[in-house]
Amino acid sequence: MKIAVLGGDGYCGWATALYLSNRGHSVAIVDNFIRRQWDFELGVQTLTPIRPLSDRLKIWQELTGKQIDLFVGDVMDYDFLSTTIQAIEPDAVVHFAEQRAAPYSMIDRKHAVFTQVNNVVGTLNLLFALREFRPDCHLIKLGTMGEYGTPNIDIEEGYITIEHNGRTDTVPYPKQPGSFYHLSKVHDSHNIMFTCKIWGLRATDLNQGVVYGTMTDEVGMDEALINRFDYDEVFGTVLNRFCVQAAIGTPLTVYGKGGQTRGFLDIRDTVRCVEIACLNPAAKGEFRVFNQFTEQFSVLDLARMVKAEGKKLGLRVEVNHIPDPRVEAEEHYYNAKHSKLIELGLQPHLLSDSLLDSLMNIAMKYRDRIDSSMMMPQVNWRQTRNDRQLQVGTAAPARESHLEVVGVGTEKGNGHRAAKATKRAAGYSKR
Repeated sequence: MKIAVLGGDGYCGWATALYLSNRGHSVAIVDNFIRRQWDFELGVQTLTPIRPLSDRLKIWQELTGKQIDLFVGDVMDYDFLSTTIQAIEPDAVVHFAEQRAAPYSMIDRKHAVFTQVNNVVGTLNLLFALREFRPDCHLIKLGTMGEYGTPNIDIEEGYITIEHNGRTDTVPYPKQPGSFYHLSKVHDSHNIMFTCKIWGLRATDLNQGVVYGTMTDEVGMDEALINRFDYDEVFGTVLNRFCVQAAIGTPLTVYGKGGQTRGFLDIRDTVRCVEIACLNPAAKGEFRVFNQFTEQFSVLDLARMVKAEGKKLGLRVEVNHIPDPRVEAEEHYYNAKHSKLIELGLQPHLLSDSLLDSLMNIAMKYRDRIDSSMMMPQVNWRQTRNDRQLQVGTAAPARESHLEVVGVGTEKGNGHRAAKATKRAAGYSKR
């Protein structure tokens, strides 16, 4: 199967691209390296040292004999994106190419606008490109469980059947997003559902929970293939942050009461879920929704688990409750359904002591790269401007030459079209 992974230089995208390649699929990555630019903008670095993508792909090919093609450009550039879709001729497109951090979208007006324009318009560009050039391609879109919010009823998988004034209908599940980022994901879902209806596109919306872990079989082949491990208050997830704080003897920062409950899953399950969706495509005209997580935990649950694991490793771990910078329920009912991927063959990797031990050992291994000042929340939902010390004045795609410019690999039989995409990508400087 030919699969395009948009955002393949990021955390989930990189692991997914390697997994799909190792499973025998023909994989192409599309990326503009903006995830690396955001680190520069915020003055942070991922805990693990990440090599340039060109190096990673070269090493992957040397280790496995498998080539992953690379198309460098921005999904906001429709000409680039449409040319790339024609060059790859994908059977499936896995769309990770969005700004994915709620705190980033809440920094100020510029970051809110950037998040929504980048995410919504980028996805619209993809929908139009698929309709025009690859209408039978299956779109696998990474959504988020955060679209639903925390309702006081069970969360269904995408749709809910209701009875009102004596009539019954099945409708999209109500959305209560908690940030401008989550709102962008809701808008994406609506746009994708609409285009499936009017154009007959086929799409699977994977409403993903919080992902943890860094290791997959593929990433573990060589240190040069290591994945991101983000722990900062903007892009870092809660379990990563707790493990890093425990490793350096800093109290775990629990926001508010800590009863905020979410769905979680191992990165190994993320990549498997994507492949399951690829191998079991939606029907023509179908907008299908899977809730992609394996377990539910509260923030306080995770803090207690990390504290217990730290004790086994001889670490003294304290838990501090700090004011919640977000506007959210700190204690609430939460029961989300997630059976569809299990029914299609997912065998979950559940959070275990050994996995926590692995995460904390990674944190201790790279502790010299930890900046403890980057873990305290500086972005407050209640403010329209959060005075973070940014390295650059506004969010912008990573086009600087010092970041990386990489040539595009060509698939057999697509030399002419791929060459056109190469030229466009290499010379790309404006939207």
